[in-house]
Amino acid sequence: MLAYILRRLALIVPTLFGIMVVNFIVVQAAPGGPVEQVIAKLQGLQVEATARVTGSGGSEVGQKSKSAQPTGQQQTSKYRGAQGLDPEFIKEIERQFGFDKPAHERFFMMMANYLRFDFGDSFFRDRSVVDLVIDKLPVSISLGLWTTLLVYMISIPLGIAKAVRDGSKFDMWSSGVVIVGNAVPGFLFAILLIVLFAGGRYLDWFPLRGLTSDNFADLNTFEKFTDYFWHITLPIVSMVIGGFAGLTMLTKNSFLDEINKQYVITARSKGLSERRVLYGHVFRNAMLIVVAGFPSAFIGILFTGAMLTEIIFSLDGLGLLGFEAAINRDYPVMFGSLFFFTLLGLIMNLIGDLMYHVIDPRIDFGKRGS
Repeated sequence: MLAYILRRLALIVPTLFGIMVVNFIVVQAAPGGPVEQVIAKLQGLQVEATARVTGSGGSEVGQKSKSAQPTGQQQTSKYRGAQGLDPEFIKEIERQFGFDKPAHERFFMMMANYLRFDFGDSFFRDRSVVDLVIDKLPVSISLGLWTTLLVYMISIPLGIAKAVRDGSKFDMWSSGVVIVGNAVPGFLFAILLIVLFAGGRYLDWFPLRGLTSDNFADLNTFEKFTDYFWHITLPIVSMVIGGFAGLTMLTKNSFLDEINKQYVITARSKGLSERRVLYGHVFRNAMLIVVAGFPSAFIGILFTGAMLTEIIFSLDGLGLLGFEAAINRDYPVMFGSLFFFTLLGLIMNLIGDLMYHVIDPRIDFGKRGS
């Protein structure tokens, strides 16, 4: 087993490198980089300043705008909207963002820094990437942890009940609920919950934004507890509704597959009760794939499933941070968080495989590989 773990750890390096290379190429090819972002802001400020001066006298504006034009304005620039700006000024912006170096050199410098867990500073927030991630992490962990726990607490009993009552009316109407939950995205449920319960149109029972109230620090322990769950109820409900369907059907199919095996028929023929057969023999084998997938499910909900929910409910977590970084082309935040969370996801996948061995020691990936 140790040899298998070492092989998986060795595979993390090329896998992580390949993911970073692909994303770096895609992002570099996309228009609207950080230099363009700064140029757009500068041009916007210039337009506003011109508009204010125009109100006092048109001829004077014409003279000022001509004198403000740099001599190199006729030179074509590789950046959209850079016409009228001094090329030396553009080069200075490039130096500030590190774009005065070739793309491959910037990539290898970035990866060398990441190997030392030096993720740099945000382009536009004046804070380090690590500080930003640590600041946003509690919100995303709250969403991911509670959602994953509730999804498992609902899906496993429901999946077992559907497997035991396969073909019954309960199985049929619960399948309808599962199909709806699987078909409708979680963010649509979030919008519906806002309309119904957050003052959108009907009731105004829950807050619309934030994880806690403004006076959270002044509350006692019980009030903090209730305030926290009061704020997080709607986001968690929307994510659970959108996420329980797949795990429910996985649990049901896993139990149905085990129930029809020979060892279950033998156990029943020995006179064991149905409950003893189900929870004493079937449960351990059927739950293997469900429980072992917990680490991967948590990572998936934590870093991907919560993004739209955070945006809709104005929760300042990792999903919203990544969304804003992508919009603003904040490359250090984009690539730094991508590197860290991809590495964490690969490690969690390894832990998920090891969970199979913990739950059932008969499974040994090392022996299978040899």
